[in-house]
Amino acid sequence: MEEAPPTSPSTSIFRHLTNLDTTVSFTLYTFTQPIVPRPVLKLLEISGDGRLFFPIILSVLLSPLPSASPILRSLLLNLLIGSVLDLILIGTIKHIVRRPRPVYNKHMFVTFAVDHWSFPSGHASRVCFIASLIYLSSHLIPNVFLQLKPDLVGLDDFDNVNWLNLMIIAWASATSVSRVLLGRHFVLDVAAGAVIGILNALFVFQFLNFEFFMSIVSRNLSL
Repeated sequence: MEEAPPTSPSTSIFRHLTNLDTTVSFTLYTFTQPIVPRPVLKLLEISGDGRLFFPIILSVLLSPLPSASPILRSLLLNLLIGSVLDLILIGTIKHIVRRPRPVYNKHMFVTFAVDHWSFPSGHASRVCFIASLIYLSSHLIPNVFLQLKPDLVGLDDFDNVNWLNLMIIAWASATSVSRVLLGRHFVLDVAAGAVIGILNALFVFQFLNFEFFMSIVSRNLSL
């Protein structure tokens, strides 16, 4: 009788981690079902959906607001650049890892083929990217309001920005948690998505931003 091939330590650890993740995720899902209203979770899901975000960001970009505030235009374009990068990153990782979604995931509308896969969470990545980029750009937000409405000079903009950051961080956190409570993802999917979103925001803020692309265009025009 042939013996089964020995399991490597790394495979054993990965399997143990996956089993623990599955158990914890299912426990959170079942425990919160009678407590958290499903319509609230669905509303959070819709608020972080790319099918809502992209039309909104494009509509604002095509409105008169960006022409009145160059800083707002730059921020919106950075959000758009990072969101496209987020789609590429999440789609690629999902295609490579191919972790099935929880078996108790119900009534989910799938837009792309990779949406069948669970790791990492695209919602968590997207909302954490948005919250992180706005937080990193928060020192510019008072100037956006001043450019749009110069009569706000006497307003305490610093407190307003703090409240804005708190609300957006709370929204991103609640939306990320809702992915587990809805049964859409496991805990590790959401944690990985959140980390990817934060790193994406740092990368866009420091390097791959609107100013970077404008500098390339300027150099090419000067040649």
